[in-house]
Amino acid sequence: MRTAEPARRAFSRALVRAPVLVYRCGLGWVFGRRLVLLTHIGRRSGRPRHVALEVVGRGEARDSYVVASGYGARAQWFRNVLAHPEVSYQVGRRRRDGWAYALPSAESGRRLAEYATRHPRAAAALMRMLDHDVDGSPGAYERLGADAEHGVPLVLLSPTPLPRPAPATPRPPQEEPPP
Repeated sequence: MRTAEPARRAFSRALVRAPVLVYRCGLGWVFGRRLVLLTHIGRRSGRPRHVALEVVGRGEARDSYVVASGYGARAQWFRNVLAHPEVSYQVGRRRRDGWAYALPSAESGRRLAEYATRHPRAAAALMRMLDHDVDGSPGAYERLGADAEHGVPLVLLSPTPLPRPAPATPRPPQEEPPP
C-alpha cells in the first residue's frame, strides 16, 4: 500500500535517530559497547554531523571499533568519512578523537560473518531493516560484507592513525659488470 510507505520511512528514520538523542542527553552508557556515536564532518557543508552506529567488532588498538554502513557506500556518513577521515566517537561514556578507515572488501566480509555468528538475531534484524536478503549463513554475510557495490562496507574507528605504506621509490639503475 503506497500510503503506508512514507509513514514507515518516517518511523524508520525516527528509530535510527533515537540513539543520537539518547547520547546527546548524556545517556549513551545505556547502550554499553553495542552502539557508537560518530561525529564526522559533512563533505559538502563542512559542518559536524552525528550518527549512531552498531559496533560489529573491535579493532586491534585499544578503543578502536568496527562499524557497518548498513546502507552501503551510498550512506552519507560513509561518504563523509571517506572525504574527511578525522572523526570523534563515543562508546558509552568514553569519547575519543580518531580516524575512520574503510576496511578492504575481504576483511569487511570476514568481520561481518564473525558478527553474525556472535549476534545472529541482531544481525538478522539489522539485515531485514535494511532490506538485505540474507539466509543467515556465515557465507551469506561474508559475501554481503565483501560486495563493494551493493553490500555492507565496514569502517574501522581508531584513536591512532594507521601507518601508511611508504611511497614506492624507483630503484637506481644497476650497472652492468664489465665483460
